[in-house]
Amino acid sequence: MHKALTAAAAIALLATSLHAGAQNAAGESNFRELYQELIETNTTLSSGNCTLAAQRMAARLKAAGFADADLHPFAAPDHPKEGGLVAFYPGRDPKLKAILLLAHIDVVEAKREDWTRDPFKLVEENGVFYARGVIDDKAEAAIWVDTLIRYKQENYRPRRTIKLALTCGEETAGAFNGAQWLVDNQRDLIDAAFAVNEGAFGELDAEGHKVAMEIQAGEKTAQNFRLEVTNPGGHSSRPLKDNAIYRLAAALTRIEGYEFPAQFTDGNRAYFTGMAKIQAAKGNTEVADAMRALVKNPNDAKAITLVSAKDPSWNATLRTTCVATMLDAGHATNALPQRARANINCRIFPGVAPDAVRLKLEELVADRAVKVATLETRGPSSPPPPLTPQILAPVEKLTAEFFPGVPVVPILQPGATDGEFLNAAGIPTYGIEPLFAGPDLGHIHGLNEYISVKSLLDCRDFLFRLIKIYSDQK
Repeated sequence: MHKALTAAAAIALLATSLHAGAQNAAGESNFRELYQELIETNTTLSSGNCTLAAQRMAARLKAAGFADADLHPFAAPDHPKEGGLVAFYPGRDPKLKAILLLAHIDVVEAKREDWTRDPFKLVEENGVFYARGVIDDKAEAAIWVDTLIRYKQENYRPRRTIKLALTCGEETAGAFNGAQWLVDNQRDLIDAAFAVNEGAFGELDAEGHKVAMEIQAGEKTAQNFRLEVTNPGGHSSRPLKDNAIYRLAAALTRIEGYEFPAQFTDGNRAYFTGMAKIQAAKGNTEVADAMRALVKNPNDAKAITLVSAKDPSWNATLRTTCVATMLDAGHATNALPQRARANINCRIFPGVAPDAVRLKLEELVADRAVKVATLETRGPSSPPPPLTPQILAPVEKLTAEFFPGVPVVPILQPGATDGEFLNAAGIPTYGIEPLFAGPDLGHIHGLNEYISVKSLLDCRDFLFRLIKIYSDQK
């Protein structure tokens, strides 16, 4: 009898295991289909359609059992192709504020002639996904939709309501921005105790080893400035010393040679404190000592110079940065230029006013013929959200489980995300996205953007677990 029961129990356990394995395989297959559909829906500003992408994600949620009352598509009348979606997964305690899952579904422009593969076709080669948006930010957008579908399938009942916001316009300054529109026009739809967004990654070193798991606590503000020189011009056979292109080039060279002073927040202090331990463990004693020194003494110029020179990301998290990104000059091959322009893209440290940066650029240019103008302001400067134990501890717990031995380090994000709109509106927003990328950041915003398939699937499972922990907190 005992042996029979044991055999029966073993058979039942095997059947349960096989069923779970089949469910997992089916779930991964469904996620891959969802991810592919989102990737292959072009959402560039020039020729794409965010509204269509949002509609397709809404259709998947509805097919999974979401009621129409919990799906809130939106689009401003004058921006019909830049719409988005807000979805609700109701919690069981209406007295507790919701948590918000935020992701943008627009992507940076990509030209087929520049890419090795079609940027709007999801290609898998040797365990790697390639396409525009495979990381930024359709990875997290697809994971959020998939997460809510998985919760619905298992009839999960969270303590807190979970909200999802898929928005457009994050990648283009001056374009319609869905997150900003929701804050200004439909705040009740996205109001939450806090939000989880893009803005942090898992760090890989050049050899592909996991170095750290980041969690974003604050970000810079993006601001574009235009340098412009105008000139009467003339025939190119009679060159003049007063040449618009040369004057602009000289101004750009002076800007190139300037480095804004290092500054510190709790976010980058915590980052360098944690990174010093990592570098020491790797045997990089000089770098580790310099990181400890700059945390201890923010005026230690020698330590700051050493750390800044080692890694462009380290440099970017220490200070405001300004860099030339676009040029436009001249009107004919046989004429002296009548106009020369350059765009300067600045990532401004929290607390620094854009006007102060413009004045510094004018000082550096040191030429009244070169006019410096502030272009459209992307969004408000926002205070960094507090890294409370309720936010940090679950990330640390899951990181220890998924990636043993990998430390969690807070960062000040050198880039800018839609979190700036939510933080400024009083919704603390944290960048949490455990996709591991190397020093090239998976070529986001560049050619042949890519991500490891395994890293994406690990991220999917990590965030599925993390949001459960957050949504069950009192």
